[in-house]
Formats: sequence, C-alpha cells, structure tokens
Amino acid sequence: MRTFARLLQVSVAGALVMAVSHGVTAAPVASAQLPWPTAEPDGVQAPGAALADGVVGTVLWSRQATTPVPIASIAKVMTALVVINAGDLERTITVPPESAAYCARYDGSTAGLAPGEVLTTRQLLFAMVLPSGCDAAYTLAEGYGPGQDGFIAKMNGTAREMGMMATNFADPSGLPNPDDYSTYSTPADLLALGLRAMNLPMFREVAGTRDYHLPAGPGNRDHVWRTTNLLLREYPGTIGIKTGSTDAAGACLLFETVRAGIPLIGVVLHSSPGSGVAAKEDAERMLNWAYDPVLSALPIG
Repeated sequence: MRTFARLLQVSVAGALVMAVSHGVTAAPVASAQLPWPTAEPDGVQAPGAALADGVVGTVLWSRQATTPVPIASIAKVMTALVVINAGDLERTITVPPESAAYCARYDGSTAGLAPGEVLTTRQLLFAMVLPSGCDAAYTLAEGYGPGQDGFIAKMNGTAREMGMMATNFADPSGLPNPDDYSTYSTPADLLALGLRAMNLPMFREVAGTRDYHLPAGPGNRDHVWRTTNLLLREYPGTIGIKTGSTDAAGACLLFETVRAGIPLIGVVLHSSPGSGVAAKEDAERMLNWAYDPVLSALPIG
C-alpha cells in the first residue's frame, strides 16, 4: 500500500523551531504550501519504506508501511531511548564477560569492548550507536535491566506507550534471539520511534556524530568508533539516525535530514541482502524526490 501527500503546510516559526532543536542554522521557510511531488520516488529497492516530514510525522510516501519485518540494529534506537529516559548518564558500568559470547553467537557487530572495562553510560551510547556495538547494547541492558529480560520488558513497554503496536523487541541489539522470539517493526512505527529519539538532545548528539575517540583511562582501553551510517557522511543535511543489517532484515536505515530548514525523516527496510550502500542509495532517492521540487521552488536570497 502506498500513501502520498500533495501539499504540506510549513510555517516560518515551525521551520525555525525544528532547525534550532536539531542544532541546525537555516534560512526560514516562507509560510506557504510546499510543492511536494505527487508521483512516487523512482528506483527504491526496499520492500518496506516511508518518508515523512520531521515536525509532526506527516507521511509523504510509503510502501508496506504497516507490514512487520525484522529491523536488525535499528532496535538499538529503542535501547538508547530507554537508557536516556532513565537518566544518570555518567554512571559507570562494567562490561560483563557474557558480552563477548553474545556478539560471537550471531556474529554481531562490536565496539571492541573487553570484558571488565568500565565506561560511563554516555560513552556506551556512542559505542552502541556509531559502530553498532552489540557488546555495548548488551552492557547497557545489563546496567539498566534488571538483566536482559527486565530491560527488554522496558523496551516493549515503551513501545506500547508510544502506540507502536506492530513492534516487538526480543533483544537490545536486534540480533536473532536464542529462544526464537523475534524483533520486528514496521516503517510507520519506526518513524514514530525516530521522531521521539531525535527529540532527545543526547540521542541527537550521538546519532549525528561521525567519529568518536575515547582515550585510554584507568578502567578502559583506547577506542575509536566510526559511524556505520553512510548517509551521515555523504548526504548534505543528514543529522542521523541508525543502520541495521542481519540475514533476516537485510540492509536497513532509519534516517533524518534538515535542508533549508525543512526536516524529513525516513526509513528503508531490506534494501538489499546486506549492502549498506543500497540502503543509503534508497534513502537518497527518497530524499531527492522530496527535496528537489521544494528547494527549487523556494525564493533565492
């Protein structure tokens, strides 16, 4: 099922508030109907996808928006949301011995954390989001549980509170679960998750960071973490959010951009069996489809 929006009302105040809240300095957008395209974007490979305005989430285009599918490491956005909402970001957490086996069991991506290292919650958020560290996600779940099951219950409770009724979390990383429960969501639910997370300054800072260096300290090794989000590195105006990739989910990307004061948020699920480039290119096609007619219609100067 595909949905389309012909026109979207965006005021000067609304655009400025969104630009400031995202740490973006941009020219104000004139109060007028923006000429969003009426056809669909060409060449999008993802079977599940959606693009919306980044203020209230008005959907501009979607494909299979309410069909639940695996989401891989996009699940870490909910992990971050639960942790940040709990607070106490300077608390120290010891990396548990089980974290290494957890990553190895499903060949999960890691932040290179060693069991016994001691990091703050804030540092672990960078370790989880940028290199998509499953070891960091496991560590945060242990620290904010109680235990993995307790933390997963908090993830699902938060999803219910947000109205994400077609979403389930069985793991803080989005990895396959040994008990055969699955982590899944829909494009529509993930837009809601992305909007909520990006309204948190701490998450927005982490999701918008390309590289993070943690020098060696009394309780930790030296670490350099680089974002897996190719869109953040290559597409003008990108401010986040999170990649994901497993055999079941394929290459996924939840993303947000701000150009000329106009925020857009979108998601692509299973753009290819495993190519992050394919997910990035799907996102670019969707964003260019939406931005090109709007930006060309804005007054210059």
